[in-house]
Amino acid sequence: MQIKTQDKIVQNVLRKMDERSLIGQKKYGATMMDEIEGQKKDLNRFLVDVQEELMDALLYIEAAKRCLTDEIEEAMLNRMNVIGQNGNDGLHYIEVNDEKVL
Repeated sequence: MQIKTQDKIVQNVLRKMDERSLIGQKKYGATMMDEIEGQKKDLNRFLVDVQEELMDALLYIEAAKRCLTDEIEEAMLNRMNVIGQNGNDGLHYIEVNDEKVL
């Protein structure tokens, strides 16, 4: 199969899917089509797999949100430290919801 798109994002995703397919074939010893044709998995098992993957995805999203919050808080603290190091007392900032903003 020849990929015709010039979209680098799509090409990157397709490349990752191909790599993931090869890893899965090595791990499970079969392609997804082999699993269907060999009746190793039925529709219900595929749906359970999708459900489990979506639950995992939700956990990854929640963990990523926590990381982002931590990074934002750290950046804000660093910014306030820089302001203080420059001899700025921060009095020209106004407080909104207990946070100083410009």
